[in-house]
Amino acid sequence: MARTIAKDHDQKRDQILKNAAKVFATEGFDRASMALLARECGISKANIYHYYDSKDALLFDILETYLRELRDRICGIEIAGMAPDGQLLAVVAETLRAYQGADHEHQVQIGSMSALPEDQQKLLRGYQRDMVNFVSDVVKANAPQVFDGDAAKLRAATMSVFGMLNWYYMWNTGAGSAAREDYARTVTRLTLGGLGAL
Repeated sequence: MARTIAKDHDQKRDQILKNAAKVFATEGFDRASMALLARECGISKANIYHYYDSKDALLFDILETYLRELRDRICGIEIAGMAPDGQLLAVVAETLRAYQGADHEHQVQIGSMSALPEDQQKLLRGYQRDMVNFVSDVVKANAPQVFDGDAAKLRAATMSVFGMLNWYYMWNTGAGSAAREDYARTVTRLTLGGLGAL
């Protein structure tokens, strides 16, 4: 007889992912053991194996869930009908909001994604590429004459926007919603008008 899935299976899985992301971020993927992960999750080693057969599978699920949900959130922003500068502000602000509370997942993405097999990395890079392409289209809409036919310049500008957002993530992890909204306006003004726009 097949084992039934507990009613709180998804809730427990989400809690395991959150706790395991913290362990991977603070201890490092290589040093984390399934026993340590189970202890930090508040469950037995046997129980964690009920959800994941290895820490590699757990790492992939952390990153696949995080990046897919981030991609869906960013690329799902309803920007149709907005002016280009409003589109950029909306995308920047939503990205900063999405980063809030995801410090450990972000650190795991930066530090441990390379531990995964190439096919899994390719899938995850696809989620990242979808977000970059979406933001790139928004950046280009603000100055089409500047970027027309110059893919390298557009990529540099787009990645500079992400650089500003990731700087904020690295150095202002505890910032609240109001501070993030304020910084979103700063990033948008800098991107569109340089220092004179501040």
